[in-house]
Amino acid sequence: MSHVAVAVIGGGPSGLTAAAALASTVDGEVLVLEREAQTGGIPRHSDHLGYGMRDLHRFISGPAYARRLTTLATDAGAVLETEAMVTGWAGERTLQVTSPRGVRTVTADAVVLATGARERPRSARLVPGDRPDGVYTTGQLQNLVHLHHRAPGTRAVVVGAELVSWSAVLTLRESGCATAAMVTSHPRAEAYAAFRSAGRLLMDGPVLTGSRVVGIHGRGRVRSVTVEHAATGQRREIDCDTVVFTGDWIPDHELARTAGLQMDAATRGPVVDTALRTSRPGVFAVGNLLHPVDTADGAALDGRHVASAVRQWLGNPAAASAAPTAARIRADRPFRWVTPQLVPDDGKIPARGDLLLWTEEYRRFPKLRAVQDGRVLAERRTAWPAAPGRIYRAPWSLVSDANPQGGTVTLSLV
Repeated sequence: MSHVAVAVIGGGPSGLTAAAALASTVDGEVLVLEREAQTGGIPRHSDHLGYGMRDLHRFISGPAYARRLTTLATDAGAVLETEAMVTGWAGERTLQVTSPRGVRTVTADAVVLATGARERPRSARLVPGDRPDGVYTTGQLQNLVHLHHRAPGTRAVVVGAELVSWSAVLTLRESGCATAAMVTSHPRAEAYAAFRSAGRLLMDGPVLTGSRVVGIHGRGRVRSVTVEHAATGQRREIDCDTVVFTGDWIPDHELARTAGLQMDAATRGPVVDTALRTSRPGVFAVGNLLHPVDTADGAALDGRHVASAVRQWLGNPAAASAAPTAARIRADRPFRWVTPQLVPDDGKIPARGDLLLWTEEYRRFPKLRAVQDGRVLAERRTAWPAAPGRIYRAPWSLVSDANPQGGTVTLSLV
């Protein structure tokens, strides 16, 4: 058994940034436990530009970004242990760790859960048809192309039109595989217009909106897919040898659930307050475990934000163990979820001063209203759209006047 001051579970952008912010400022070891052979998370095998703008103020590739965050954490004094899987809990903040070096127990004064999120594969989306080779998620595709330097095929259909979907298109292009079509159930491609415009130049086929893949065909290898238009029911068959399922994220929440943390049914991640405290004292959660899925730099800023709450806990656990009184936040449709979910009575504001929401409908200049116990707390209009497939940020001032001892705060579109 070993003991550390802080155990960070997950060596992606949020976990590495939290470790870097904490290692030089706390008394004791900050240990990052990463199940992969290298730290860096998803950016490690996303070999294209677009990373680091909000946290590092740089415009670099995914692998360069992963290396930079790793260096910042180690330079700050954090210990990074790879191929280390946290398989369970043996106490309040006691972890069971399995690695090629054996099985051991690690106790920590504070635990930061930074386990991230994953895309739903074909099996979870219940797409019928044959079971041939050539079906991937974006992560599997990028791992194949950028780490193993292999081509997935020659002609692909991409399912989804989120930001990560265009990343898949870019990876396919770099591997020599043409994109025959992109399919999304939404009435428009979900990613930012700048990415859509540039991305279409990389495609050899159309973006099919309001549509879904209803069949995959092929014996040894994918031969074609059947796409159905939701409104008309019209079907078309597209010849391809590769299918890439993108987006439709779900948090890697198994550790959070087995810890008995209070979970949010909408995000499927832990319920947190503005300081990213969970329902278990001394256990915090950051990044895409909470809001699947933000950009890598957005998740990293969560890691930076949690550091002050962790330091406060370590400085006086007895005082910090009593959870602050907090009012719950709930989002009405077309919003699917909101995070953080609690307005605490200690006046803390969330990372970047934002509420993060996920919408199922596009609104160009959305106006939001916050109501608690029949009283309108505030109304705010944003100059940026709320669009499916990406995080929508709303100002915390919408709910900052809520009574932490009051009823649920409801967010809705006016």
